[in-house]
Amino acid sequence: MSPEALSSLISSIVQSLVTSGQAGSLTAEQVPSPDAAAVMRPKDRAHGDWASNIALQLGKKAGMAPRVLAEAIAARLREDAGIAAVEIAGPGFINITLNAASAAAVVDSILSEGAAFGTNDHLQGKTLNLEFVSANPTGPIHIGGTRWAAVGDSMARVLQANGAKVVREYYFNDHGTQIDRFAKSLVAAAHHEEAPQDGYKGAYIDEIAQRVIDEAAAEGVDVLSLPRIETPEGEGDSEQREEFRKRAVPMMFAEIQESMKQFRVPFDVWFHENSLYEDGEVDKAIAQLRAKGNIYEKDGATWLASTKFGDDKDRVIIKSDGHAAYFAADLAYYVNKRHRAVDPCDVAIYMLGADHHGYIGRMMAACAAFGDEPGTNMQILIGQLVNVMKDGKAVRMSKRAGNVVTIDDLVEAVGVDAARYSLARSSYDQSIDIDLDVLASHTNENPVYYVQYAHARSKNVDRNAAAAGITVEGADLALLETGADSELLAQLALYPSVVSTAADLREPHRIAHYLEDLAGKYHKWYASERVVPMELTGAEQRNGAEAEKRAIAKNPSPERSAARLKLNDAAQQVIENGLSLLAVNAPDKM
Repeated sequence: MSPEALSSLISSIVQSLVTSGQAGSLTAEQVPSPDAAAVMRPKDRAHGDWASNIALQLGKKAGMAPRVLAEAIAARLREDAGIAAVEIAGPGFINITLNAASAAAVVDSILSEGAAFGTNDHLQGKTLNLEFVSANPTGPIHIGGTRWAAVGDSMARVLQANGAKVVREYYFNDHGTQIDRFAKSLVAAAHHEEAPQDGYKGAYIDEIAQRVIDEAAAEGVDVLSLPRIETPEGEGDSEQREEFRKRAVPMMFAEIQESMKQFRVPFDVWFHENSLYEDGEVDKAIAQLRAKGNIYEKDGATWLASTKFGDDKDRVIIKSDGHAAYFAADLAYYVNKRHRAVDPCDVAIYMLGADHHGYIGRMMAACAAFGDEPGTNMQILIGQLVNVMKDGKAVRMSKRAGNVVTIDDLVEAVGVDAARYSLARSSYDQSIDIDLDVLASHTNENPVYYVQYAHARSKNVDRNAAAAGITVEGADLALLETGADSELLAQLALYPSVVSTAADLREPHRIAHYLEDLAGKYHKWYASERVVPMELTGAEQRNGAEAEKRAIAKNPSPERSAARLKLNDAAQQVIENGLSLLAVNAPDKM
């Protein structure tokens, strides 16, 4: 019996008690749904397989002592054939022990459902636009953007596993001053001049500048002979700067796209900020806000009355010089996401860096100004910093990009699997340290190795079983009754609820934490319970309870061997399923 099935059983029992008048003043509407009546794993396994606090939740509403209500629920639970024992603890906790066959039923569920085990459809019918990474096309993706790549893609996979339609979107900031600074920097590099004070530096600037020169030359254009305009701030809006901009920005686009592909991050939409201006969407968004009475003019500028919706101050949309403020594009982009012709979203999820925390208020105000619900139609997730460590010290290992670590640097150092897993396994709202020495090691200290090794071990068990002629034929799952069996079974049964919770809370790191717990229980089970029988020593063949335990562990009957092989394969399947949500490989050998 799965925890979801047990929760559903408890919910239906309470409904039955209400109908029969045995639940005091409790009404049917007050009974939690199966999702809300979730059971939990007791910290102390002596208390049973699962526990519920539903009587404590409902006692006051029912006008009953929680323990009395718990006894009424327990009496009905004891009637279920899959439950071995029910005990009431403290003020009304219900502790439940399943019989061995019921606990092991999850094995057949996993093996029959395969890759679909753990998925559900509770987000079906929802389209979620997930925008992540969105680094400016002015340089390689740094370690912060790399974290968003790992977390964002894992988030998308988890949401899809819950039935949502997810549109992965990358927003190219290809309009505005940062592109001008990029072009100025390239011109300076091409002429071997000092980079502008607010420009970009690093070997990649020299590389891109030379590629522009070479590409133009191949087309018969001597880019360095084009007219220049000198200003105190560096290269002005010249023909030469425009040529560098026109050619270099697509080069950076292509490089970013290739980095994402190599990092196993697909995008459905590559959205260009500049298109919002070219297609008139900025003007349309402002007109829409004006029609709602949320725009006004002051001091020659156009303002959004964002304080009406909780912002700390009103925001300029069109500056007094007639140019659009950066926020104008944000307004148009949100409207585009919500109402575009293809895959308009119910929820727009923005994954932003730590330096954007102050941006939340104005964005949520904009959402409300368009008539949407902040926190529902718009959700903003703020990520924190990443420190890369080696030999106990922070490192800056990029020769190409200067004083930063890029996505390609990290992948080169530890590989895609370790890079993705290490960045996705921690909550995005916490700063993290990435230790290159640990991630490159083949030890249990390396979390991705620890999980992948469990999968490789399970594959080795299959190979050994096949060599010994052991199959799953004749398996008696009721024989999965040892302590190690029970721990592994319970962990496997938790997987669907972890996937559901990870989606609802937007916390894909829960998948990694679950996998590490599962790997720990699998390694312990592997060390104590044999699938392929081994010969017992003379001492181990002696009579007594301990000798019997050793015999069961090391020299199981054919029925028990077959059952353990099925349990091994179920653990293998769940590890594969979980790693796939993180886009990390599940190796057969290590």
